[in-house]
This record gives sequence, structure tokens and C-alpha cells, in this order.
Amino acid sequence: MASRSEPENPSPNIYIPPEWSEAADCIAYDSVTSPPPIAIVCGAKNCGKSTFSRYLLNILLQRYKKVGYLDTDVGQPEFSPPGFLSLTVVDEVTPDLTIPHLKTPERCLFFGDVSSKRNPTTYLNYIFALYDYYQKEYCLFGKSASPAKVGLPLVVNTPGWVKGVGYDILVDMLKYMAPNHVVKINISAESKNLPCGAFWLDEDHDGMLNLIEINSARQDSFNRSVLVQKDARLLRDVRIMAYFRQCFSSNLNITTIKELAHVLASHPPYEVPISSIKIRHLHCQVPGSEIFYSLNATIVGLAVSSERTEDLPWCVGLGIVRGIDTFKGLVYVITPVPRGTLEKVNLLLQGFIQIPTGLLQVQGCISPYMSANVLSAS
Repeated sequence: MASRSEPENPSPNIYIPPEWSEAADCIAYDSVTSPPPIAIVCGAKNCGKSTFSRYLLNILLQRYKKVGYLDTDVGQPEFSPPGFLSLTVVDEVTPDLTIPHLKTPERCLFFGDVSSKRNPTTYLNYIFALYDYYQKEYCLFGKSASPAKVGLPLVVNTPGWVKGVGYDILVDMLKYMAPNHVVKINISAESKNLPCGAFWLDEDHDGMLNLIEINSARQDSFNRSVLVQKDARLLRDVRIMAYFRQCFSSNLNITTIKELAHVLASHPPYEVPISSIKIRHLHCQVPGSEIFYSLNATIVGLAVSSERTEDLPWCVGLGIVRGIDTFKGLVYVITPVPRGTLEKVNLLLQGFIQIPTGLLQVQGCISPYMSANVLSAS
């Protein structure tokens, strides 16, 4: 086994401070396996939450065969495209901590926006539903379960919106999950940090809690936090393009955005009967006569709804609506979701996740995803 503080394949360009290593070791090794460690990582924007969460995931995988990862950052998710809240079960170390990796989640819900600001209540309900699923599937064992059965550790990464409503959301999240470990990452600009101590708990709380406060990894010569300014829109576009790159074999030589745009524009779409699906607009109301116009040339969540999960339909992936033919009663969808899974989809969820501009710029086309000759609202 590798040493506690260093995964087998450490990232060459990432500096892990000693206090980060100690924090991860404390969570992974200084706690009992039952109940399993549940660690929530929180802090201001760009303080290093995602990097620490990936690092903690790697350290936990040295002790456990599998680790759960609950991603609550819809703007910069770890294992999924933007707009998703997801629970992913990870069974292998992430070799490069600098690069997020797409993985198929155990369960995910399509929020359809890159911030919770538009609908905090729905956002929290989605997170609670994913956490409840985790508890049911991986923590609540019956009397007949093997005594040696170990629960699944969980890492929860949170958004960097920690002021105002964002703070209230984080408090609600912490109270609901009641984690046994909370990692709070501070930066030198104290006004941007979360309050000291267990700020979400009542004074009479007597539960077990390991609160760990660490500093951002990047410091200048005056010990001030150096925050990496990220182009959030560009990073989201890159994640979306990486997702739809999965429509094609890895052997296909696609090295530029332009090449990806061309192969997507010419890729045969799935034909989905309009009669087999419902269409739900997540954050706005659309007149019935405009539904198909609003849906065409957009990214949609592909969901499976039932009477039991009608309000919280599990999502299986994303699709680009290539076109709509109301005469034939067909929606044309481009997606990397396998046909067998797509056949179960009965709900298209439309939010505010946009097709990256680079994928619309195909020479000879005003837009490869708008075909006026097949679209009819009548």
C-alpha cells in the first residue's frame, strides 16, 4: 500500500500542503469504518474545494474499495456535465488532480442551471433526494446483513457561494446530512470565509463531529491566499464538449472543437416519438404553441419518470435536440446515452444549459441544429 499521505499516482503539478495531508489522513484513518466517514468540504469560491475533494477521495480509496461522491456544485461538477447534481461511486484513484473526469453516476438529477440562485428550494430537494438514496442503498443495512459489511464513505463537494442565500443553503445541507467530518477551507480574505466553528449547529448539539479548518493551498510570499481565476463559462463549455465527444469511438481522431462540431452535425440522431415523451421546462413557463420552438436546438436532460419519482425523475444523461418533425411526430436527439437506456426515457427536461458556441460554428450552416423545413408548431 502507498503511504497514507500520497496516492499511488500523485499529480506532478499539484502542491498538497502538509495540513491537507493531515486532514485527509484524519478522515480516512482516524475514524471507525461503521458508520463510514461522511465528509463535507466547504469554503469560498476558488479556495481549492474540488482539488481537496479529489485528493480526499484518493486517500479514502487506499482504505476502502469504493467511495461515494455527492456533487452539489451544478456550475463546476466533478464527474458530470454542468447542470447536474449527482451521486457517483468511485472505485479507482484519480491519477491527475488537476483535471475533472467524466464518470457515469450511480444516480443523478438534472437541475438545468449552473447556479442554485434561480430555485434554491428545488436545488435542496434534489440534494436531499440523492443523500436519502445514498443512506438507503449504502448505510442502512438490515439485521440479516453480514457483520463485516462496511458502509460506503461519502465525500460531499459544495459550491463556493457561501454568502446570503448561499450560506442558508449550505447550513440546510449540513443540518440535513449531519456529517461526522466537515472540512472548512479558509482564505486570507477573512470577509469571504465562513464563520468560525460549527456555525450550522445549535449550542446544545452533542453529536460526534470532527471539524477541520485548513488554509487554501496557494499562498504568496506574504501568506496571502492566491485564488486561481477560472473562466467558468469556458470550463463549462469544455465539459459539455467532452460529454458529447462520447458519442464517438475514442479511436476516431477528433482533436479540435471544429472537428467535433462537424462530426456532431453529421451524426445520425436518434428518432424519439413525440407520443412517448413528456416535455418539462424547469425554470420557466412556455406557452403550448411555443414548446417545440423552445425545445429545438437546445440541450435537454433525458429522464425516466414514474408515479413514484414524478417530482424527482432520475436522469440518465444529456441530449442535443437536433430537430423536430411534428408531421412525423419525431424528435431527433444526439446523445452518447446507449440505445437500451434511451428507450426507457419518457421525459425531456429543458433548463438553461446551452450548446457551446463552438459547436454551432459549422462552415456552410447558419446553425446545424435548426432546420426550419422540419419544424412545425401547428
